Amino acid sequence: MSNPNITLILAGIFGLFVRCSSADPRSAAESKPNIVVIYLDDLGYGDMSAYGAKSLKTPHMDRLANEGVRFTNGYASSATCSPSRYALLTGRYPWRNADAKILPGTAPLLIGTDELTLPKMLKEQGYTTAVVGKWHLGLGDGMVDWNQRVSPGPNEIGFDYSYIMAATQDRVPTVYLENGLVEGLDSTDPILVDYGKNFEGEPTGKDNPELLRIRWHHGHNNSIVNGIPRIGYMKGGERAKWVDEDMADRFLEKSKSFIGQHADKPFFLYYALQQPHVPRTPHPRFEGSSGMGPRGDVILEADWCVGELLQTLEKEGLLENTLVIFTSDNGPVLNDGYYDDAVELLGSHKPAGPLRGGKYSLFEAGTRVPFMAYWKGTIAPKVSGALISQIDLLNSLAQLAGSEYRSEDGEELLDVLMGKSDQGRETLVLEATTRTALRHQNWVMIPPYKGPTINQMVNIELGNDGDFQLYDLDSDIGQQRNLASENKAKLQEMVTLFVSIRGDRYLDTEALELK
Repeated sequence: MSNPNITLILAGIFGLFVRCSSADPRSAAESKPNIVVIYLDDLGYGDMSAYGAKSLKTPHMDRLANEGVRFTNGYASSATCSPSRYALLTGRYPWRNADAKILPGTAPLLIGTDELTLPKMLKEQGYTTAVVGKWHLGLGDGMVDWNQRVSPGPNEIGFDYSYIMAATQDRVPTVYLENGLVEGLDSTDPILVDYGKNFEGEPTGKDNPELLRIRWHHGHNNSIVNGIPRIGYMKGGERAKWVDEDMADRFLEKSKSFIGQHADKPFFLYYALQQPHVPRTPHPRFEGSSGMGPRGDVILEADWCVGELLQTLEKEGLLENTLVIFTSDNGPVLNDGYYDDAVELLGSHKPAGPLRGGKYSLFEAGTRVPFMAYWKGTIAPKVSGALISQIDLLNSLAQLAGSEYRSEDGEELLDVLMGKSDQGRETLVLEATTRTALRHQNWVMIPPYKGPTINQMVNIELGNDGDFQLYDLDSDIGQQRNLASENKAKLQEMVTLFVSIRGDRYLDTEALELK
């Protein structure tokens, strides 16, 4: 005869097992850390005090660097914005997509809705996902009606929530979109946008300088919004237009709100700040705070935003369960289209630090950027020389989240991110406006490229040369000594490796013989 007490005990154990099994997916998801990627725009390797800046003090950014892993060999995928953002979200080299270039405000969505993306991968692992800030990856199919819901966009490639500017602060349309809809749009004042010709009767920066409060230097002389001339033409949507000085506050508040609303389950926030991209329009609270003009002021404004975000995570009790990754989309630039005293008030500050070049350049300052990983109580403070790229984030975070998805170009470097390993990637293809070069271990090889050696408008060396360039970064971080002619064996090795990745069509076949 069976013992009823044993039967009840066994039944209870079985019931507990069933309940635990059915709860596993949710429990597993809830146990995963939140992930926040803070992405700045045109912040240079030398623009933070943690990376050597003396004239600027960035205590909140420095907190991430000094209390987490600060990478000295952290790279964006490209020296310009749209390609880097594409690589960050897809884990693919931007040169694999022929359209991954600096995009106009009317470009179609650059990322295919069927592509693997970082938010899509995390969403499948139980994360709620959001993007707040600068987008600049195209929207719609290229024939956008800004007065209807704009699709496809961020929400179609894995983001549950999106609050963005369509392109850049210096491009039209100068409005915010929330989940594809223009915020504050008056249906009786529809938005019209054109990048080819102006709308009749609309003033422009070129023809109406008397209406400007910021003067254009090059390329920014079309429609005027808030006294600032932009790239492209826009008419209508007056109530929906943003106030430039309020932009940082707006993106911060939307980010804080998202965190507060999703504090009870794992989330992924891609917080893409607009600073220090042009036009540099600090809130009056920060005007004059740096002594270096608007560029310095907006860097300090961005630093404050980082501090406010960290404070929100702390207030919600999330700081010890949140991985924060901080980096920039490309290197620095001073005069990028407006007269704003960025050059005149620079003083002794070196935005690129010890590196050569800047935005648009194949030299190191184009793609080597501030790169930190912070997780209070989990990541120990460390300075890491491991080679890591933003392309590696998708695979590394997939490893963290328990996903089997992997991108074709990224590497799994979770232990490197967490400061547990110094074994980064061995090889990385660098890009600047469709030109590519190769970083392998401590060496950089730049193939011959025709064209100007300096972008005269922004006064930045582009890396172009009629001959091969070869640099040993261990002994020459400033890339002052070209070793191509005296170390032909290493050059041949680098060229062979480059061709194995990119193909020989990207090099002059005669140059391959290294005569």
